[in-house]
Amino acid sequence: MPLDAIDMAILAELQRDGSLSNVELARRVNLSPSPCLARVRALERVGTIRRYVALVDPEALGLGVSVFISISLREQNTATLAEFERRIAAHDEVMEAYLMTGDADYLLRVVVPDIRALERFILERLSPIPGVEKIRSSFTLKQVRYKTALPLPAGAGRAAPRRSGTRR
Repeated sequence: MPLDAIDMAILAELQRDGSLSNVELARRVNLSPSPCLARVRALERVGTIRRYVALVDPEALGLGVSVFISISLREQNTATLAEFERRIAAHDEVMEAYLMTGDADYLLRVVVPDIRALERFILERLSPIPGVEKIRSSFTLKQVRYKTALPLPAGAGRAAPRRSGTRR
C-alpha cells in the first residue's frame, strides 16, 4: 500500500502516542474523524500498523539489569537455528533476539532483576539449549537512547494545512 503525506502524518502521531483518540488524531493530521479512522483501519489491515502497546518502565518492575548476550552455535543448520529460536522465544526475559552476521550467531537483549537472576537465566535456560557453544554477555551501564518510533521520510508527519471552507 503506497503511503501518502496524510498516512505518514498519522503514523508519526501514533508513534508518538498510540493512545490518541481518533478525534484527536484526526485534529492533529487535519482530517475529519471518519476518513481518519478509515485510513487507520487500512494501515492496520495491511500490517503497516502491527499493534498498539504501553511502554512500561523496567525499573518500576524491579528489572534493573539490562544485558546484551551474544550466542554462538556449534552448527548453523536450519534445524539448530529453528530449535534455538523456539527455545529463546519461550523466555519473557528475552526482549529482543536477532540472527546476526559476524562473530556471533545471535544477539539477545535480556532484562532481569539482578545478577543472580542473570546467572540463573544463563545457566538454566541458555546453556542447556542444544547446539550452544559460546555465550558472551555485555552489561549496559546506562541507557543513552531508547526509542520505538521508526524514522519516517523527511517531512513526514506534517499533514497539509486545511484550506478554509474545505473538509477532508
